[in-house]
Amino acid sequence: MSPNPSDSAAETESPQRQTPDALLLHGFWYRALPGDQVGRLAMEKAQLLGLPLVIGRDGNGKAFALRDSCPHRGIPLSDGQFDGKQVECCYHGWKFDCHSGQCVEIPSLTEEQGKKLRVDRIYAGSHACEEHDGFVWVFMPEPGPVGTGFTRAAEPTEPAPRVPTFSDKYKTAYLVADLACNIDHGIIGLMDPAHGPFVHQAWWWRQRHSIHEKQKNFEPIPNGFRMAAHTPSTNSAPYKLLRMYADADSITTTIDFVLPNRRVETIRAGKYWFSSLTTVTPITRERCRIDVVAAWNLFRWVPLAPEMLKFVFAKFVKQDQETMEKQAEGLKHNPHLMLIDDADRPAKWYFQLKNEYLESRRTGAEMRHPMGGPVTLKWRS
Repeated sequence: MSPNPSDSAAETESPQRQTPDALLLHGFWYRALPGDQVGRLAMEKAQLLGLPLVIGRDGNGKAFALRDSCPHRGIPLSDGQFDGKQVECCYHGWKFDCHSGQCVEIPSLTEEQGKKLRVDRIYAGSHACEEHDGFVWVFMPEPGPVGTGFTRAAEPTEPAPRVPTFSDKYKTAYLVADLACNIDHGIIGLMDPAHGPFVHQAWWWRQRHSIHEKQKNFEPIPNGFRMAAHTPSTNSAPYKLLRMYADADSITTTIDFVLPNRRVETIRAGKYWFSSLTTVTPITRERCRIDVVAAWNLFRWVPLAPEMLKFVFAKFVKQDQETMEKQAEGLKHNPHLMLIDDADRPAKWYFQLKNEYLESRRTGAEMRHPMGGPVTLKWRS
């Protein structure tokens, strides 16, 4: 990815030109459903990027993902039958291999008709599918031309993302929550460094009067940017607790944002660590979902540690949910929006990265990076 020579011009661009457009990005892995929502020999409805999917688990427990639409007459395949290997449409009994989507039987065909129609050339839309860290991930390729049928699933060039881990023994927890906004508002809310003292107030976390000036260094990484390793905020109670527990000389935090929707945070304190992979999952153009998976080797001896962590996550996400609901009410009237420096600079980078990715897909040229090099930002929070 080459740097963008017009970086300085992009940074001074009027903020009104960098507000959310809700364009959805294909060619990436997305979380579809928590794995514990998909039982063995079961099928569940899901939706990604506005497309209906059926997520299931075969007789061996392996997850699969198909377009939830029979290529014959369009009826949802999730309304049909599943025997652990094949999905049968409830309308005319067409059967499809659950992983490849390849048609294996059309009951209405006579023997002579079966010789003329190559059933094995018919596919229900299938998607590459992996299961990691408690979630079923689905690869969403570029859509084919309108009117063309489905073929074999596009193969992704890299595996689905995973939560970083740094030891053999650790615990995990996850949380999901719907957001009443499009993915762009969800993502810039996720990376927004200035809303914390006003939205996420709690006696055990931080209080509004603790707001102070901060300075962080950022650097470009492939398809994204990184808040370089730094000492966590001194006005955060959990980090103070971590310092006492770990008895470490230093505690460092690194935060990455990577297209299309991933925020990865890693906290290291000597031999102890905490990491999280948060994604904003685009359900439709106007609705998204926040999915958080955390892993840690801290407090492993505490019986209710996962439950306590989920409580903290739920508290924060609930506050974000309520804020997004209020914002959605205001956005109904199509107000004039703006982004400012320095607190909104990561949001600007996100929109620029997104535009550069779409342009590279359109032209086939190498994707340009909007950051010309390391940048230091300042804000108060």
